[in-house]
Amino acid sequence: MKKFTSLCGCLLLTMCLGMTALTPPMSAEAAEREKVILDADMVDLFDDGVAMMMLAESPKMDLKGVTIVIGNTWVETGTASAIRQLEGIGRTDIPVYMGVNKTTRKGRFANMKEEKRLFGRGFDSHLGAAGYAQPASWTAEYRKNYLDEPVMRPQKQAAADFIIDTVKKHPGEVTIVAIGSAANLAAALDKAPEIAPLAKRVVYMAGAFFCEGNVMPTSEFNVWIDPETAKKVYRAPWKEQIFLPLDVCSKELMSNADFKDLESRIKSDRFKAMWESHYATPLFRNDPNYHNYIWDVLAAAVAIDPSVILESETLPIDVDDRYGFGYGQTMAFHGFGPEGAQNAKIVYKVDRAKIWKMVEDVFNKL
Repeated sequence: MKKFTSLCGCLLLTMCLGMTALTPPMSAEAAEREKVILDADMVDLFDDGVAMMMLAESPKMDLKGVTIVIGNTWVETGTASAIRQLEGIGRTDIPVYMGVNKTTRKGRFANMKEEKRLFGRGFDSHLGAAGYAQPASWTAEYRKNYLDEPVMRPQKQAAADFIIDTVKKHPGEVTIVAIGSAANLAAALDKAPEIAPLAKRVVYMAGAFFCEGNVMPTSEFNVWIDPETAKKVYRAPWKEQIFLPLDVCSKELMSNADFKDLESRIKSDRFKAMWESHYATPLFRNDPNYHNYIWDVLAAAVAIDPSVILESETLPIDVDDRYGFGYGQTMAFHGFGPEGAQNAKIVYKVDRAKIWKMVEDVFNKL
């Protein structure tokens, strides 16, 4: 019996060694790819969609998942949009997770009109999810918006739990690109505050530090939509926080010539339809002087290649979450910030040529 057991053990060892030899080793390129989570209030193409596809298509990045949060859109709309675009680029292997679909302040959307009357309004009338009724489901949004049936499905796991699990599984290795409201990250921190120092960095498109806001005189939309969660997240002890605020986004425009160039690159019917239905398309076509911005694209570009940052400053920052004139204002301090404020890198200037090349690379594959 001992001889038989020994013989079986030798055969098993030989088989295992043989199988190991047949398994191709992970390439150095794959091993070195940056692990990243995209947390987004997703829309078609510009600007969240392009940011997502930049991360998905970059050979430098390993996009572990896309988590959808309320902001520009309800989570149902954002989920349908993310899935439609990932299907279109053949990346159905990238999972999508549905996240927080409400703001901290109760009655927030119902009171926005009065809030703007009392506290002032910005040059941008954008209301995001507050501007339309919550959809019945993500599948209803997919069918309505794309007149088709989805191939992918979102994961059953909640977005916050996915963020927690991924950061804990890869301590010190995961970059989070946060281009929507802060609600998903706040939910993750509420459940597992220990993840903050375990993440590699967080790159945000958010805030207006030394410039005017867009939707309010002092506030940028991604912060203003839910200031309470923004304050909680920005005060967490992350290893590194990088902000692409309006201070830089307002300088990076998409001209009519840029619009026409990108339009000429789109080949698939799926993305042509998205281009035609985009709110900015008729504005570009009817006004040769019209321009738009590429907000979230900048955050994705920084995650892919931090060398695109040409000018920045590291300062303690905070968010005003008091309901009043400064509700949602982001502040940076040349000196000491308030107790609890964390340091963050605020980007003021980027390498436009490098970033636009990334955008063109995406559109060449659409």
